Amino acid sequence: MEKFNQDLLTYLEGFITENRKEGFLRVLKNRTKHFTIAMEDVFQLHNTSAVMRSCEVFGIQELNVIEQKFGKSIDKEIAMGAEKWVDINRFSSIQDCITNLKGKGYQIIATTPHNDSCLLHEFDITKPSALFFGTERDGLSEEVMQQADGFLKIPMVGYTESLNISVSAAIIIQDVTNRLRQSDINWQLSEEEVLEKRLDWTRKSIKDIDFIEKKFNEVNSNY
Repeated sequence: MEKFNQDLLTYLEGFITENRKEGFLRVLKNRTKHFTIAMEDVFQLHNTSAVMRSCEVFGIQELNVIEQKFGKSIDKEIAMGAEKWVDINRFSSIQDCITNLKGKGYQIIATTPHNDSCLLHEFDITKPSALFFGTERDGLSEEVMQQADGFLKIPMVGYTESLNISVSAAIIIQDVTNRLRQSDINWQLSEEEVLEKRLDWTRKSIKDIDFIEKKFNEVNSNY
């Protein structure tokens, strides 16, 4: 299958520019699944879109969205195309999301200003972590808080005790990914994951992809 995917990629890359091909390689060098973001029932859709944009800008490949109460579509105007480059995992319940992420080896980190939380600059980046963000109005649910392996907060010195969720996420994502890239941690995507994303992104860049891929499959039916 890997040889098939590599041959398919080589074929499809003939339909995109060298600049786009090189751009994919450059961006994927900075992509990571060492950290992932989870958003719990965010009521204001523009915040989900803004967090997705932060994930894309700072190299987080996967965003997990829990739609237990508010099932909505991504606001593409705010996401600025980020939905094409970030993988969105949707869950219908909080527990499904937590179980899935723990099964992948992530520790669950609740971002909250109210607990005796670890300050952002002291957060241990060595462990694969799923960073959970709650609703604008109520914060994280008790379900997440009770199952969290740790708590994280942004140091604040003003009267206001919390930031908008999209602002908080941007600050935290920028900090932990910047420290990650300066570390000796094996944080990058695997070769197999890079190949998978190159195929995905190349497909999304070709207008008549179904027709073109069908032609490839007809010629290479012996696979």
